[in-house]
Amino acid sequence: MPEITRFYGIIIKMFFKPKEHEPSHIHALYGEFVGIIDISSGKMVKGDLPKRAQELVEEWILQQGDKLQKMWDTQKVYKLPPL
Repeated sequence: MPEITRFYGIIIKMFFKPKEHEPSHIHALYGEFVGIIDISSGKMVKGDLPKRAQELVEEWILQQGDKLQKMWDTQKVYKLPPL
């Protein structure tokens, strides 16, 4: 799973699979916690990230959402700036 960025101990990654892996999302890892975050809403759809980590990821997605969606659509991952 390619790493896109990291900030405040949170690692953001994106992984591609066939259609069973929709909707577009990122994986956020924070220590032993993991969250799957929907790109369009910025909300955690699955996982156990602490509330503060979720808020930081949501804030970052607000800034980078268009680029994240483009990465998802093209399946070309590149580094993005941290929060």
